[in-house]
Amino acid sequence: MSGVEVLRYAAFTSSPAGGNPAGVVLDAAGLSEGDMLRIAAEVGYSETAFLVGRGGGRFDVRYFSPLVEVPFCGHATIASAVAYADRYGTGVLVFDTAAGPVEVGTAVTDAGVVATLTSVPPRVAAVSDGALSELLAALGWSREDLDPGLPVRVGYAGAFHPIVAAGSRARLAALDYDFDRLAVLMASEGWTTVQLVWRADASTFHARDPFPPGGVVEDPATGAAAAALGGYLRELGLVVPPARVTVYQGEDLGRPGVLVVDIPASGGVSVSGPAVALAW
Repeated sequence: MSGVEVLRYAAFTSSPAGGNPAGVVLDAAGLSEGDMLRIAAEVGYSETAFLVGRGGGRFDVRYFSPLVEVPFCGHATIASAVAYADRYGTGVLVFDTAAGPVEVGTAVTDAGVVATLTSVPPRVAAVSDGALSELLAALGWSREDLDPGLPVRVGYAGAFHPIVAAGSRARLAALDYDFDRLAVLMASEGWTTVQLVWRADASTFHARDPFPPGGVVEDPATGAAAAALGGYLRELGLVVPPARVTVYQGEDLGRPGVLVVDIPASGGVSVSGPAVALAW
């Protein structure tokens, strides 16, 4: 759209070849919802963030995939904070999102500018037997493919994500799902992505995130789902807070990224990573 500056950053990576690309509009004042959706579709990434300044480091922020608006997007939050820091310097910002206020701070490190978001308070809910059966059918998985030590739940830290743990790295790598079938299920359940994980050890996970509601086969690095995973691990007593886990995502897509998840005893979960500007 003429006159609108759209920046492009890859989040959770220091390399333009890794992580999850996001569009960033640092000044979206005056844009309509239709304008934002059109820009997001033109950009073509899984999400584009649109910021409207309120003063004092506070912004109204909306996130759009090429098809729909989503309430919260972690990688676009990280990308936006680093983009802002590149222009105006590091510090602490507050993003007022549809899910609630999200604090995001930036600092210069050996990896470049790293941003840390703190999610809204997470929560965990059960998945109905019918929804679980349909989810596994859409994925082409069986119940025997699951890790019995990590029961399927829906995690929330700004958006809803069923958390499904594979019993092996090979099962996670062999992702080939029914896009349309999963899209219908996710629309009916209000899920944003599916957080598929494999637990390498107590503090290391590998993840993949199908995202058919946004028109995207797979999200390369998903900060909102990583925050939901942190809340899930705390709620189910699978970590002793304060705890840190590392999530590796995007390897199977050829866009590796690393998400560092800090889980306090209560309150929001923090997700950290660098971001890098993309040439286009």
